[in-house]
Amino acid sequence: MPRLQVTFLGTGTSSGVPMIGCDCAVCLSADRRDKRLRSSVMVETEQTRLVVDTTPDFRYQMLRSETRHLDAVLYTHPHKDHIAGLDDVRAFNFFSGKPMDVYAGSLTEEALRRDFYYAFSDTRYPGVPELNLHPIDLTPFQVGDIPVTPIEVWHLKMPVHGFRFGNFTYITDANRLEEREKQKIRGSSILVLNALRKEKHISHFNLDEAIALVQELEVPRAYFTHISHQLGLHEEVSRDLPAGIALAYDGLQVSLDL
Repeated sequence: MPRLQVTFLGTGTSSGVPMIGCDCAVCLSADRRDKRLRSSVMVETEQTRLVVDTTPDFRYQMLRSETRHLDAVLYTHPHKDHIAGLDDVRAFNFFSGKPMDVYAGSLTEEALRRDFYYAFSDTRYPGVPELNLHPIDLTPFQVGDIPVTPIEVWHLKMPVHGFRFGNFTYITDANRLEEREKQKIRGSSILVLNALRKEKHISHFNLDEAIALVQELEVPRAYFTHISHQLGLHEEVSRDLPAGIALAYDGLQVSLDL
């Protein structure tokens, strides 16, 4: 059975950690696990490598992870902290000589075509990103040898795509799931879920809500991401988490059977 490797490229919320202008204990922490770029993961087998979301930190994330080849980008939703780095896929275009396969739902496609209009123009300036845009809904699809099952979650009133890749499920920017979508997650070996802070939030799971959902779905291993400086120091929060649940951090790698 193929092995899946997941690299957490970023685990922070929209402002990142440290946050500009903040002098709280988390933002001033010397612990590298408290330094969080905007949320994204790289998912790969020996044959296929994809990234979920191109954050404003995408260029640095690719340099830091020494990524020299990328097959596809999958998008969760159109918020700027998840799409802003798309322009930098043109480096991959240059070295591969091929367009980048991009998978996006209708709301995200609309935002990409608006924000990166020059990549979709009939008369394009040389050097702009070359994209193969694939519209997605909730129908499963395949990227290389990686099976993808889209999962609809709710970010207040906005539908967001989570993704299940074999036995690995990734969900960010959510505070509600319908029961039919929860069934798609059950049986996963690893679940990644957003846990913004300890206090309740209008459109994100807080820490207690994220823990409760992991336990409800009975997933044996879970990692929390999309973390703000308000959650607290990585080391201190980690000590109080239930068995099988951990905070993700930038650069963390996990592997599992696909």
